Amino acid sequence: MGAGKTTAACAVGGIDTDDLIEAAAGKPIADIFRDDGEAAFRAHEEQAIVLALGGGAVTRPAVRDALDDAVTVWLDVDVDTCWERVRGSDRPLAQDEATFRRLYDERRPLYAEVADVVARDLHDVALAAAGVHVERGGVQKLGELVPGNGPVGLVSDAHVAGIHGMDAQLALGSRLSETHELPAGEEAKTLVTLDRLWQELRLDRRGTIVALGGGCTTDAAGYAAAAYLRGIPWVPVPSSLVAQVDASIGGKTGIDLPQGKNLVGAFHWPARTVIDPALLETLPEPVRHEGMSEVVKTGLLAGEPLWELADDELVRRCAAFKAAVCLRDPHDQGERAILNLGHTFAHALEAAAGYEGLSHGRAVALGLLAALRLSGRDPGQVEEILRPAPVRVDRERAWEAMQRDKKAVGGELRLVLLGEGGPQWDVAVPAEDVRRELDRLIA
Repeated sequence: MGAGKTTAACAVGGIDTDDLIEAAAGKPIADIFRDDGEAAFRAHEEQAIVLALGGGAVTRPAVRDALDDAVTVWLDVDVDTCWERVRGSDRPLAQDEATFRRLYDERRPLYAEVADVVARDLHDVALAAAGVHVERGGVQKLGELVPGNGPVGLVSDAHVAGIHGMDAQLALGSRLSETHELPAGEEAKTLVTLDRLWQELRLDRRGTIVALGGGCTTDAAGYAAAAYLRGIPWVPVPSSLVAQVDASIGGKTGIDLPQGKNLVGAFHWPARTVIDPALLETLPEPVRHEGMSEVVKTGLLAGEPLWELADDELVRRCAAFKAAVCLRDPHDQGERAILNLGHTFAHALEAAAGYEGLSHGRAVALGLLAALRLSGRDPGQVEEILRPAPVRVDRERAWEAMQRDKKAVGGELRLVLLGEGGPQWDVAVPAEDVRRELDRLIA
């Protein structure tokens, strides 16, 4: 009680069991305790295990047994904080401080017994619910972090494999059955590359693809996993800043067509995402700077200067923000669209450049400028942190690519903007305004 489970559950699209129980019983929890007793309440609870589980639910053996088949997150908060939050409320088991503290001590061993993950805050809960594991040194633990016990196919590009591939192979040990190499960058995200990978794969349906690399590698390998044998598990191990804070999270996989970026793909949620912030230490500074575009985007959406944090916390907070949004909207039918802030412009510029000579990070930085200007917001932070300069691409080709963007509806462009109350998505913007801002991004 008072740990913040309901708040955390709502943040990741979950349901509090108390709400279900009250709906089923037709009366408040306090009345169930008064009229029917705690045993009746626990019996209700056994039938309603969703996400935000009541603090005493695990005292029932049937609940503990059921949790064997679930990912169970223990939101561990100190007793003083919990008591301050619930004192004076109508919670039946929070009417006496001594009783409350006794229950806290009695239940902790049970929490430890059933917990798969111990979370210290809402961000940890979002990561755990999304299957995202953030840990310095995580690559060296891949053998225990990749779910299952079947064979593993390791997919990477030559550059990343040369730096981190041996650590990954040693960690996977006897489970590693095959390795595959993709081209670096957007060339990995082509039908030709995927066709070759599918033909080389020898995994059976017990197998797992582990994708070690940047966002292009994880996008391509994830889509390969989604289609191979009609879908096998995959685990992204992102090595770039862009991939750690964005591309590897949320189950979107895809490849490019000449007409546009990510026009072919599938939703295929990873069995687990393993993020090791230590991998960022090998990034050249220009590559890291490119990745800051996604960090700035996330900070703008969250309303917090996440770009000011140290690497480990920066990655954790950005990854948690995206994870929570994706959990609330796993198939991109609503709120998840906010993650495309600036990306409609970025993808158009990348397509106009033929996916050569213009990095995704630089394109996103330019796209953020346009999105902020159309939102009536000061783009100063983007200009100061990312320093984007106009790019030389064909204007008409960029405009054509923008009109073919996945977020266009009936030929009408829909953008993500930042309103006074926060991000807004599916905003219809006059074509002349969009074209004006696109032209400002082109040298």
